[in-house]
Amino acid sequence: MKARVLVAWLLVLLGSGPSSASSTAGTARADSTVTLVVPLPGEVQELVLRDGTRAAGRIERVEGGRVLFRTTAGAEIAVEASQIAAIRSLTGELVDGEYRRPDPNPTRLFFGPTARSVPAGTGYLGVFEILLPFVQVGLTDRISLGGGTPLIFGEETAHPFWLTPKVQVLHTGHTQAAVGAFWLANVEDGTGGVVYGVVTRGRVDAAITVAAGYALASDMDDVEGGAVLMLGGERRVSRGLKLITENYLWNGGGLASAGIRLLGERLSADLGLVAPLGAGVVFAFPVVNFVWRFGGD
Repeated sequence: MKARVLVAWLLVLLGSGPSSASSTAGTARADSTVTLVVPLPGEVQELVLRDGTRAAGRIERVEGGRVLFRTTAGAEIAVEASQIAAIRSLTGELVDGEYRRPDPNPTRLFFGPTARSVPAGTGYLGVFEILLPFVQVGLTDRISLGGGTPLIFGEETAHPFWLTPKVQVLHTGHTQAAVGAFWLANVEDGTGGVVYGVVTRGRVDAAITVAAGYALASDMDDVEGGAVLMLGGERRVSRGLKLITENYLWNGGGLASAGIRLLGERLSADLGLVAPLGAGVVFAFPVVNFVWRFGGD
């Protein structure tokens, strides 16, 4: 019975989505000297000087050891090439002259996955609701593996943990699809989890995600299962803020949630409310998640 209850509470953790694509591309170097080139139209770069100064924009001209760099706000910076520590191509977006760095955690909504993948050699560490730490690592650009375990789980001798394999099967620009699982193990009176397919349509800053899964819970006596549907969405509204909703339906119940994501360069924080559907009582409980992306530039 405990396995069924734990699976029900963790159904919203539908298997882990990979973490964000790298926010910067590599910087070409030769003999410890930064290679300075005028970028392609539409490309945004980050200029890093040796004194720590940073600016987003693009190189417009390189002449005789001097570089003219125009920021996204239109200001010109003329600097000696020898004072430049790095030039990186940025993968975010330029909106009304403002550079918006990418969401460091685009492979999840609050709990459930999007169809986006974790690039090989990168990953993320996070914690759901303060007490549920987890990790996910990209094995290839399409395959990732992760897991987690509750920090506190009663007085049981067996401490449960979950595994979250995921494989992206389609990527056609604005449409991505993946399959995966969230599987709970090492529970004394049973085991359980969800296998799912998920499709995300749109850009990283504005997209809809639809997932369908089948949840299983077993104990010593029988096996129970049922379908789970998830509909979610995300919308970037400013440089450091994204709106998120994530909603579930299953036989006899469901969950509705909405809130915000605060965006840093590698760290994101989710704050929201989740309310049960079909419970006969109106109440909500908070969502508090933190995710830190590692790897990449």
